[in-house]
Amino acid sequence: MSRRPRTRLLRLAVTVAGGALLATGCNAAAAKKQEGGGAGPAFTLVTPDAVGQNEFLKLSVDGVKAAAAARTGSSKVYESTDAASRQQNVQAAVDAKPAVIVLVGFEFADLVAQQAEAHPDQKFLVVDACTGKTYANVSCAVFREHEAVFLAGAEAGLLTKSGKVGAVDVIDTPQFRRYSDPFAAGAKATTPSSEASTRFVGGQSPFNDSARAKEQASSLISGGTDQVMAAAAAGNYGVFEAAKAKGAFAYGVDVNQCAAAPGTVVDNVIKRTDVAVRKGVERVLGGQAGGTVSYGLKEGGISLTGLEENVAGSQCVIAQHPQVLDRVKQLRDQIVSGELKVDDPAAK
Repeated sequence: MSRRPRTRLLRLAVTVAGGALLATGCNAAAAKKQEGGGAGPAFTLVTPDAVGQNEFLKLSVDGVKAAAAARTGSSKVYESTDAASRQQNVQAAVDAKPAVIVLVGFEFADLVAQQAEAHPDQKFLVVDACTGKTYANVSCAVFREHEAVFLAGAEAGLLTKSGKVGAVDVIDTPQFRRYSDPFAAGAKATTPSSEASTRFVGGQSPFNDSARAKEQASSLISGGTDQVMAAAAAGNYGVFEAAKAKGAFAYGVDVNQCAAAPGTVVDNVIKRTDVAVRKGVERVLGGQAGGTVSYGLKEGGISLTGLEENVAGSQCVIAQHPQVLDRVKQLRDQIVSGELKVDDPAAK
């Protein structure tokens, strides 16, 4: 069945319903890939979906491989396909008793909580989410997305011709305003006269409604907005379509989405899950298990495609604007040094 990969943005705002799932006997849905056979510790990664061409998950695989290589150990990847296989894979990982079990996404919050209580000696690292309750054997790695969104907004402020920028967000919550409010603030930082507007997808299926996202983007663009932050999860493709049709520009999230609409997508707010996994494992093995660590520009956990080494081949519009990138690099350095602080809507 054809299915577009969901962006990780989708995973941030939904809670797992249900709790325990019915266990089944064999794990036929899981794909298990093992690498390395050193004498060092073993690490297991469990993904919420098949990795395939999902760049976000591919980075997490890179991270666990790097962690194993650094310790002359081995890594195993369990790829899930649905809720049942996620539970089966988590159980299989626990049964194998690796040094650290790494899980990516909100889908694992309840499962990890159950296993952490039942197996207090097993170390877990949850990336891009966390359990509702704190456990001494559960470490969490989250991202300061708003820092890179601010930089994307700064690009929009420098590139806008109309003086109007905007964002299409999934729902109106502080967590998701991390993708709209800082975008407006970044545009103001580079073009003080700029104006910003936000539209929300909403409805019955805000994370998967490409048509509704396209409508909201079209509404913004019809009102003069020529730079649009796409924070509509799977609906981002609808935002890109609207921007392309009307000669406007858009910005993606989580991974490089420029290939989805070359000439239309300017840049992307990138989450470096490989960095979060590698550094998270290092913390756990270093005796710092438990608690939550956030990764932003300073830690290399958040970036823009335009700030990555491969920007020339990224198919992103920003590659054509080196002077804009020079200004963005200055702002990035100010954020990293602490000279410039970006407000976090989720912290209010």
